[in-house]
Amino acid sequence: MTAKPLDLDLLVLTRGKHDGPEEGACLMEAVSWLAGEPWSDHPQCVSLVIGAFLRRWQGDLDDDTRQTLVRFVPLVLGTNTGPADEERRAWMVTDWMVRTHMPAWLRLAGMADQADAVETLPELVDAGSWTASAAAVERARTGARAAWDAARDAAAGDAARDALKPTTASLQESAHDLIARLIAVGTIT
Repeated sequence: MTAKPLDLDLLVLTRGKHDGPEEGACLMEAVSWLAGEPWSDHPQCVSLVIGAFLRRWQGDLDDDTRQTLVRFVPLVLGTNTGPADEERRAWMVTDWMVRTHMPAWLRLAGMADQADAVETLPELVDAGSWTASAAAVERARTGARAAWDAARDAAAGDAARDALKPTTASLQESAHDLIARLIAVGTIT
């Protein structure tokens, strides 16, 4: 694996998969280029969990916000550190989705009780902790489904998008923290 020059100050991340750098690059394609691997959005040097999270996360961001992820391009190199680290990372993402991501949207929908119920669960670190928490998560999800369907149908226009901005900004900041923690797994400190 021979790293290739990549000017991160000039890199503009774009949504989707590209056939080569002349068409643009998503975050993982930029990583494959930098690592000297074949052009791909699944570079071998990157943790499968980190790669999956970043592909999904960056695809959901608007063009301007996506650029905040450029700093992670060199940082994810070499994170494919083995099955034990992958399992730890997978539980970290699961925990974040349940105890951070889900409650943020529940609160936005005015469902503070459901948000509190999942936010205060013990950290999800393995199958046992998931089993102990699964019923509370499912109750929150079931209760939220009808509320979200109604909210989605009622939301329209700039006012609705503006109402989402504080929640999305907070989650983006939290996701950056999660990405940094995922990268740190398996590194010697």
